[in-house]
Amino acid sequence: MTSWLSRPLADFHLLLAIFGMLTVLGLVMVLSASAPGQVASGVSAYSVFQKQLIYVCIGAVLFWVMLRFPLRKLRHFSTAAMGIGVVLLALVLTPLGDVRGGARSWFTLGPISFQPIEAVKLALALWGAHVLVTKRALLSQYRHLLVPVVPVAMLVFALVMLQPDLGGTITLGVVLISLLWFVGAPMRLFGVIAGGAVAGAVVLAIGATYRLQRVTSFLNPDADPDGAGHQARQAMFALADGGLFGKGLARGSSQWRYLPNVESDFIFAVIGEELGFVGCGLVLVLFGGLAWVGLRIASRNTDPWIRIVSATLTVWLVAQAAINIGYVVQLLPVTGLTLPMISSGGTSIVTTMIVFGILANCARHEPEAVSALRSLGPGRVGGLLRLPAPEAYRPPAKRKPVRPSTPPRAPGRSRTQQLPVMDERRMAGRSAPPSEYRRRDSRRTQGRSEQGRSTRGRGRSN
Repeated sequence: MTSWLSRPLADFHLLLAIFGMLTVLGLVMVLSASAPGQVASGVSAYSVFQKQLIYVCIGAVLFWVMLRFPLRKLRHFSTAAMGIGVVLLALVLTPLGDVRGGARSWFTLGPISFQPIEAVKLALALWGAHVLVTKRALLSQYRHLLVPVVPVAMLVFALVMLQPDLGGTITLGVVLISLLWFVGAPMRLFGVIAGGAVAGAVVLAIGATYRLQRVTSFLNPDADPDGAGHQARQAMFALADGGLFGKGLARGSSQWRYLPNVESDFIFAVIGEELGFVGCGLVLVLFGGLAWVGLRIASRNTDPWIRIVSATLTVWLVAQAAINIGYVVQLLPVTGLTLPMISSGGTSIVTTMIVFGILANCARHEPEAVSALRSLGPGRVGGLLRLPAPEAYRPPAKRKPVRPSTPPRAPGRSRTQQLPVMDERRMAGRSAPPSEYRRRDSRRTQGRSEQGRSTRGRGRSN
């Protein structure tokens, strides 16, 4: 196993395996979780699954595009992507946006709907890494470390909270903190961020009734079993019914309208009920493997932008999965985040597959992988996907020190008057006029030579 992991493309192949297993598991669980509820509603049992399959196909195409897309161009386009994302977040608050679930966070164009917040998370990771790497020589100063990344992130937070979307704000915060952490920000800055996050969470919880109900139901789920605590209680019942190996696919009872949002926010409860503890353990192993492989990709790269991007994207996906699983098992309050690659949701699955494509592209840019792909060819997977050879990292050329310019001549003076006055000791031996210092020095030399001659003469006479 150790020898296999030391191969140049081990991270790339591991990431593809995790990506494929999560994709298949997600499609199976979406079908199993949504079919009974759709039948009870009088529609086709495959309606939700068909939409999810279409989005997975779109995401697979974009995954392949990201595998082929040069990372240098991706970094170059990150600034424009961030600007477009901020504009879309502002437009979604206008009547152009659609309200779903009490939040104006959707654009609907006929049968297609998407959330701009998902694209903005990715744009913030790419653009923030670009800015911080560009200014890495000045990051010891707080004004260069924080500006403009933190002000732009605060603007995005404000636009998302106006929708309102607490889950999107949390994941944006994860992306921002990851950027600052992997760029090497001082620890006291994270202490300030943690204090501000706690204060903001308290203010947000008190400022809205439904958020306060989520907090109180988390502290005491039995206080309102048919209201705010209904989802959490039903999720725990589903996990308890699953046991070790589960009841089997499509044999659970949660999807028969006992658990709301069963195919999206609480799909982990369905996995626990139908696949049991073994199925839940498989999900945890896959996301744990994603965390290990993603951080390994970051550590094995030499390009600082690729290092920060791959680490930030990995933390984003794993943290979102941890939050989703955490509130299903009642370790965290309900926030409404989807389980990446598994939950139903078009924008979420497409964005997550794009992130996997970028991570796989970063894995192919490891120095050993670049050397192997350029010398031995693309290999079976690269040949099947028709992937181009990655470019080797070239550090930016060091700038030569600028020579001081010649001062302008003063009007009315000759060229000889503009020359600097040199030390007479440096002018010794040149055609310089004799000075008092040189005369004294020559007299001392002559005196020493005459004294030496007289001493040698006395020694001969003796």
